[in-house]
Amino acid sequence: MIRRRRIRAHRACMLSAFFVSTAFLVSYVTYHIRVGNVLFQGQGWIRPVYFTLLISHVTLAIVILPLAIITLSRALREQFDRHRRIARWTLPLWIYVSVTGVIVYVMLYHLYAPPRA
Repeated sequence: MIRRRRIRAHRACMLSAFFVSTAFLVSYVTYHIRVGNVLFQGQGWIRPVYFTLLISHVTLAIVILPLAIITLSRALREQFDRHRRIARWTLPLWIYVSVTGVIVYVMLYHLYAPPRA
């Protein structure tokens, strides 16, 4: 949208994405405080695949938090040159964290879920 000069739509989408991500982070932390850790049940070749995805996801999720805040704050302060420079890094990392988060979730809770009582 920003490339098409749809600035208001871009701003609305980015603010929405930031607040939805923030709500997800709060719900995720709350869930894990209440439930604790869930162990991955997969065996064989899938274990290193899962843990490689998990480690890269967690590492970049930690990195993306300050990047997203800085990117958003620069846009809100109308420092668009500085915003653009950091947004070029923030967007692909944010997408990677989002996609790998879904993959990790599906692997942990659906494909290799612990048996239910």
